[in-house]
Amino acid sequence: MDNQNQTSIITYFVLLRFSDNTAMQAFLFLVFSSVYGITLLGNITIIIVIKCNNHLNTPMYFFLGHLAFLDICFSSVTVPKLLVIFFVSQTISYNGCLIQMFCLFLIAGTEAFLLAAMAYDRFVAICKPLYYVQIMNRAFCRWLVGGAWTIGSGYAMANTLFVLKLTFCGSNIIKHFSCEFPSLLVLSCTDTSLNAIILLITGGVVGVSSFFIIILSYIYIISTILKIHSAEAKRKTFSTCSSHLIVVILYYSMGSFRYLRPETVSSVVVDTLFSIQYNITTSMLNPIIYSLKTREVKEGIKKLMGYK
Repeated sequence: MDNQNQTSIITYFVLLRFSDNTAMQAFLFLVFSSVYGITLLGNITIIIVIKCNNHLNTPMYFFLGHLAFLDICFSSVTVPKLLVIFFVSQTISYNGCLIQMFCLFLIAGTEAFLLAAMAYDRFVAICKPLYYVQIMNRAFCRWLVGGAWTIGSGYAMANTLFVLKLTFCGSNIIKHFSCEFPSLLVLSCTDTSLNAIILLITGGVVGVSSFFIIILSYIYIISTILKIHSAEAKRKTFSTCSSHLIVVILYYSMGSFRYLRPETVSSVVVDTLFSIQYNITTSMLNPIIYSLKTREVKEGIKKLMGYK
């Protein structure tokens, strides 16, 4: 099955293990199990804290709750299957592989615009505080989240539909731990130039437009903060943005290197390391960042645990 002729049809793929050493596999299984457990615990805690505290019933925490849900989904798309390939099976069905790829596109695109919505929320709160309640009303916030999911769905659908047109008839070994688009594309025995163009166009639209909204929002935010005379007031104002800014930097830096880096710096090891950071570690770090950097979240967690 690994080396089929041109008339054969691939019905499953084989995912890459990090190591064939049993002891190393056991160690990595424990590491990724722990990371996944922390990811679930951290993000579920964020959601519960927001739901259980009425004073967190604001647009900022409405978006944060959705970000936590997306992080759970992002990690759950890849990590459970990653744990399975250590000891049970390295195979994934053709349909399962495409579904995993679709979900990765969907969540990545949705998260990009959710982060943009969060940046816009901070812009309105800092630059237009007198109009904040009117602008960032519940209906508009739901529209922003719904729009993010719609754009993410279109992004995923456009790239997945064109992958369905490809023929896979050679090796079925994916040199990666998940069915990410770049790793799957190299296995096609048909021309993939159109797929690369579609990814460039759709990824450019999603990435550039969402990043432009974030950058523009922070230009106005920083400009407004610089006009504040009190150093303490500047610090407090910027502190409401610091968590979001760190998350944005992690998300876009890792995502850009994974999908936009030159082929000359591509390798299985490098791709794997940045995919782990992008798909797995970031989802674990986000709730930790917000818990450490946001006073209201810290107080909510303490209250939930019975310390207050």
